[in-house]
Amino acid sequence: MWDVFKKRDGDAVVAGSLELKARGISCSGLDGVGMFVAEKSVDSVVKVERHSERVLILKMVLDNGLLNVLTVYAPHSGKLEEEKENFWNELFHLVSCIPQNEMAVLVGDMNGHVGSNSVGYDGRHGGYVFEDRNADGCRNLEFADGLNLVMCNTLFMMPESKLVTYVAGSAKSTVDYIMVRQSDEVKVCNVKVIPNEECVPKHKPLVMDMRFNTTKRRHKNFEPRVRVWKLKEERTSEEYKSMVRDKVEEEEWKYLDVNEHWHKTKKIMMETAQPVALWNVKRPLQT
Repeated sequence: MWDVFKKRDGDAVVAGSLELKARGISCSGLDGVGMFVAEKSVDSVVKVERHSERVLILKMVLDNGLLNVLTVYAPHSGKLEEEKENFWNELFHLVSCIPQNEMAVLVGDMNGHVGSNSVGYDGRHGGYVFEDRNADGCRNLEFADGLNLVMCNTLFMMPESKLVTYVAGSAKSTVDYIMVRQSDEVKVCNVKVIPNEECVPKHKPLVMDMRFNTTKRRHKNFEPRVRVWKLKEERTSEEYKSMVRDKVEEEEWKYLDVNEHWHKTKKIMMETAQPVALWNVKRPLQT
């Protein structure tokens, strides 16, 4: 399981994904992927696309932007190189098509060991992970490097129990990863494994905490307005014209240029409208 959290006022799970076995998902008998969304966030989901049994994309509204969560299941080491190449090429294309102004979170079983050494992949690998690197792990890192992605669960120093995502008897490894674009790395607060839980056989839940800056809506200062529609009423219109005429006759207009003449006329008309048409001075309700 890979959970993506949005924290605001200490609450809210936005989305989570869980690798599901073939029952009810795969037509060919292979393992597939699925995704869960917190019930309160269902209305934020814009689109869900299954590109294959191994790749599923969920797009949802997050604050003022869009979040794309890709849950994947990469071919394991025993698969043919052609199948692996096809998978990673398709995934590369899908991620590269996501606009840069939208957030992308890639989660899943990458079936590779990236090792604890970050040499050659600074900015992609944080240096904290379990076990040595293998060929499939190199493929994972090349993929991340090509798309400027960061492998988030390599960023934080953790005890071994919170780094290992896969346990089968005495065998332990890290094959599940969460990736985000390097520009979104600053939002990642923590990534850890829940060691005493099991989301699917042999796999441990991998959880990422993220922080998003929520923009507070700024209310414009309220400006009173004249209810001009009242001037269409015959009685109000006649009263208004009479009052404007009287004020115009009282003013001194000699030696005024065009602009001064206009501003004085405007002032008379607006001041006269206040008692006649009434100003809308009641402040609107704030939402």
